[in-house]
Amino acid sequence: MNPTGYRETAADATQVTAGVACVWESALPAGAEPFTQRVVPDGCVDVVWWAARGLVQVAGPDTGPVPATIGPGDRLVGVRFRPGAAVPVLGVPADAVRDGRVPLRELWGDGAERLAEALAGAADPGAVLAGAVVARAAAGGPADPLAPALARGLAGGASVREVAAGLGLSERQARRRVVAAFGYGPKTVQRVLRFQRALRLARAGRPLAEVAQVAGYADQAHMANEVRGLGGVPIRGLL
Repeated sequence: MNPTGYRETAADATQVTAGVACVWESALPAGAEPFTQRVVPDGCVDVVWWAARGLVQVAGPDTGPVPATIGPGDRLVGVRFRPGAAVPVLGVPADAVRDGRVPLRELWGDGAERLAEALAGAADPGAVLAGAVVARAAAGGPADPLAPALARGLAGGASVREVAAGLGLSERQARRRVVAAFGYGPKTVQRVLRFQRALRLARAGRPLAEVAQVAGYADQAHMANEVRGLGGVPIRGLL
C-alpha cells in the first residue's frame, strides 16, 4: 500500500502543447515511516522538486526498476512528459539523462536555482513548476515531430526498418532520432511500451494469458520474463 497520498492532474491545453502528460504530487506525513516506491520504466522523463532537499532534478528515462524513498514530512512535486517530448525542455538528447537522476542546474544553470527558490515560496508549486517547463519548452523549440509516429510504429510491433521506410527515413536516421527523443534504442522502446500496455491491461482485470496475447508477447512466459526484467518483480507484485 502506498501511504504517500500520490495524485496526478492531467495536463491542460497549454501544458499538452509543451509535451506534458501530467503534473503530480506525493507527500508523506510527518511521523510516518519512510516509504520506498518502485519506479518502473515508462518511457517518460520527469522534472521533480524535492521540497525537503530544496532540489529540482530530472528523472529518467529508466531501463529498469529504481527505488525512490520518501521520508516523513517530504513533499515531491513533478511534471511528467509524454515519451519523446522532453528534449526541448532538457536542452540535451534524452539519452543524456537515461537511467539518471540529474540536478536540473546541470542543464539549466542559474535558472534551476531561481526555480527552486520560487517553488519553496509558492502556494501552488505544481503550477509554478509546470509554468517554468512550458516557458522552457517554448524557448527550446519543438520536439522531434516524428517522435509520436516512431512510437506508434514501434509499439505496433513493426521493425525499425519498417517504421523508417514508412516515414521516409533511412534505418540509421530512424535509430538516431529514436535514441535522441526517447533515450532508448528502438528495441528498448518496444519493450517499455509493451510492458506499460501489459500493466494497463492487467490493472483493468484482464486474465494474464489474455494480457500477454493482446500486449504483443509471444506467450505468457515471454511476458513474465520481460516484466521481471523491467519491473524487478512478477507482474502480480507490480499490481
